[in-house]
Amino acid sequence: MSEKNIHLKIITPEKIVYENDVDAIYAQGTAGSFGILPNHIPFMSVLAIGTAKAEKGSETQNFSVMGGAFQFKNNEAVILTEAAELGGDIDTARAQLAKERAEAIIGSSENAKDIKLANNALARAMARLKAASKQK
Repeated sequence: MSEKNIHLKIITPEKIVYENDVDAIYAQGTAGSFGILPNHIPFMSVLAIGTAKAEKGSETQNFSVMGGAFQFKNNEAVILTEAAELGGDIDTARAQLAKERAEAIIGSSENAKDIKLANNALARAMARLKAASKQK
C-alpha cells in the first residue's frame, strides 16, 4: 500500500464485508458526517445507522452500516459494525417492505417501546435503500 491509499476493512461479527485500498472514505458518525483522506491524523468515531462510501479512482462503493465504530490510524481504517452490506448486494424489495412495516407501526402504535423499535427498523431500512440506490 502506498501513502496515497487507505486500507479499509469493514468487519461484522460474521465476516469481513469489504477489504481494499481506497482513496477516500465517507461515513456518518453520531456527531455528523465525516470524510477521511490519506495521511489524515488518527481519528475515531461512533457510527450512526446510515451509509458509508469508499472511493477508488472513478469507482465508488456504497455500504449500509448499522452503527458501530470507525477507527483510522497510519492510513488504515476499520469499521466495526453489527451488520453491513455492499450497496449492490442489498435486496431492495425486502428493504422497502421493512420500511413500510416500520412506518405502519409508527403510525398506529401508542406503545413507546414499539415505536422506538420501529424507528430503529425504519433507520436500518432507509440506510439499506440509500446504499442500494447510490450503487446503481
